[in-house]
Amino acid sequence: MLTINKLSSKQKLTMNWWKNPKYADYDAVICDGAVRSGKTLSMSLGFVFWSSSTFNGSAFAVCGKTVTSLRRNVITPLIPILKEYGFTCIEKISKNYIDISFSGNTNRFYFFGGKDESSASLIQGMTLSGVFLDEVALMPRSFVEQALARCSVNGSKMWFNCNPDNPTHWFYNEWIKKSKQKHALYIHFTMDDNPSLSQKLKNRYKRLYSGTFYERFVLGKWTASEGIVYPMFSPQNHVYSGDIKCERFVISCDYGTVNPSSFGLWGLCNNVWYRIKEYYYSSKKTGISRTDEEHYTALENLAGNYNISRVIVDPSASSFIECIRRHGKFRVVKANNDVITGIRHVSTALKQNKLRFNESCRDIIKEFSLYCWNDKSDNDVPIKENDHAMDDMRYFVMDTLVSDNTDDFCVISVAR
Repeated sequence: MLTINKLSSKQKLTMNWWKNPKYADYDAVICDGAVRSGKTLSMSLGFVFWSSSTFNGSAFAVCGKTVTSLRRNVITPLIPILKEYGFTCIEKISKNYIDISFSGNTNRFYFFGGKDESSASLIQGMTLSGVFLDEVALMPRSFVEQALARCSVNGSKMWFNCNPDNPTHWFYNEWIKKSKQKHALYIHFTMDDNPSLSQKLKNRYKRLYSGTFYERFVLGKWTASEGIVYPMFSPQNHVYSGDIKCERFVISCDYGTVNPSSFGLWGLCNNVWYRIKEYYYSSKKTGISRTDEEHYTALENLAGNYNISRVIVDPSASSFIECIRRHGKFRVVKANNDVITGIRHVSTALKQNKLRFNESCRDIIKEFSLYCWNDKSDNDVPIKENDHAMDDMRYFVMDTLVSDNTDDFCVISVAR
């Protein structure tokens, strides 16, 4: 049995603002702030409580960056609690919706992923009584505005939830800074707003992040990225010498024709991944370009006699991927090229000392000191220089250390 043990004042407000006389006529609620601050579950519960109390036979949209992350972060933890409160939930997984009934009212909640500009077409043409946008800062503006335009039923409301991003982000400037103008209630969360989070857990999350990500995910600030991308990297902590006896091996590849190619051989030992050796070739330095077959020969040399479980390759390198497949020796997979999410996971892996680099891997060690944020950009982007070993490392982490995209679901205390 699931019951909510304790709620903070901000969690209670998030759940019940729509029936508070002070805010009842507001059009929207916006919750942002630190990870694990309890905003996601309290908002999703409030969204269902409001819709089930106000409408019958209506359609609603529940949106995440992807439907997979939405199910994991919102729907899966939400359903058992709703059932404990007496709601009936009938989910149609293949059709991406759930029918929720309570006190004689039944409404349908459609699931949408807003991962790129093309996602806007998925929700176009619908008539909605409300929308809940989880991780809204990760969605393209076109998708969000299309979803909001669908809320044309009288009494419809919009619910926004996110972790902070760059202060130039359109959502921060158009909604958070203009919340009063938009007639929206703005609630900012910190980790202290989640009563179930112990001080020990708070301290653990503080240790996981540094730099920009600490400012955003621990302090809950909309902070610009600046300086070196991985300030937590330390040669004293992360560089090793000698041989390591590893149990599993993977190769990651950032492929270039004009730009350098960087391949890394990784081995797993005692839950730590070691970059054992690397291949780095720059045609600009040598003045000679290499063909797919020549790079493949280098890949085989890098693999040596190790049993390689898979080769992870830059998804844009279609000809090289086909070259590897054609030889039939290695299993090849396309890398996840979500840059910012990848950088965040690499940062966490470095902070947890789950990555180490042999002293012979000079190119990646050198790039750590040169890989910087582009402070002239309005978005979070690294400077596209000195980033090829950084990219192959990011591909490796996203594929091998991360089973899915970011999971920032914030747990409210439950008892079984």
